[in-house]
Amino acid sequence: MRMISTAILSKKMDLNLMDDFMLRAAAAGIGVALVAAPLGVFVVWRRMAYFGDTLAHSALLGVALGFLLDVNLNLAILALAVLIALVLILLQSRRQLASDTLLGILAHSTLSLGLVVMAFQDSVRVDLVGYLFGDILAVSAGDLWWVWGGGVPVLAALAAIWRPLLASTVHEELAQVEGVPVAFVRLAFMLLIALVIAISMKIVGVLLITSMMIIPAAAARRFSRTPEQMALVAALNGILAVSMGLAASWYWDTPAGPSVVVSAALLFSFSQMQSTQG
Repeated sequence: MRMISTAILSKKMDLNLMDDFMLRAAAAGIGVALVAAPLGVFVVWRRMAYFGDTLAHSALLGVALGFLLDVNLNLAILALAVLIALVLILLQSRRQLASDTLLGILAHSTLSLGLVVMAFQDSVRVDLVGYLFGDILAVSAGDLWWVWGGGVPVLAALAAIWRPLLASTVHEELAQVEGVPVAFVRLAFMLLIALVIAISMKIVGVLLITSMMIIPAAAARRFSRTPEQMALVAALNGILAVSMGLAASWYWDTPAGPSVVVSAALLFSFSQMQSTQG
């Protein structure tokens, strides 16, 4: 009887531990979805998907420098992403190369440099797969504070620049004539993307971060009539994708981060089917 009771108690403890990490994973995923989706609306409208990819790829170099300099990884990622955004703006202003060419150079250069820097750090064992594809199931309480603590200011800042950002997205020259600080708004938006990438890297990884901004927003187009409605539907799509991805990971033992993105892609496919039928 004692052996049976011990086995039951052990099983209950395992279930409680399982519930804890799944709850943390869900809270982190929902936090990322709520922040990334509204930004993704403007990423889709402004055709900045490749810019998001560039910042995401540079995040791996931020991780490498964080280990090298022994600083907080999230802060290192954020600092490097901001630096890349500023460098890109400077290079774009000179107009010597097309934007997509500059983005391609920065994206692949920073990703490769990050891998090279990590290769020289023999004393540090780095889970590259976790950084590339995320490890949402390993989210800690500290990570939750980072996601939600960073996400709330991002949403507040986005709300503050929403109208001028929308005006410059619809017609940049007209917005400038009407007194909208177009350059400042564009820079602020880029910095917000950098911050979102920094807080969400551990959730879905370097290679999948941008997908959480783009796919839910793209899927929301069919069901929205106003920009605000599109942002709300995009956030709901993101939350649903996180829920579906975690459920798939739980029942079928699939990698959680990629499962979330696949779920988002399925929602997008469904939205396109609805559009075709409509």
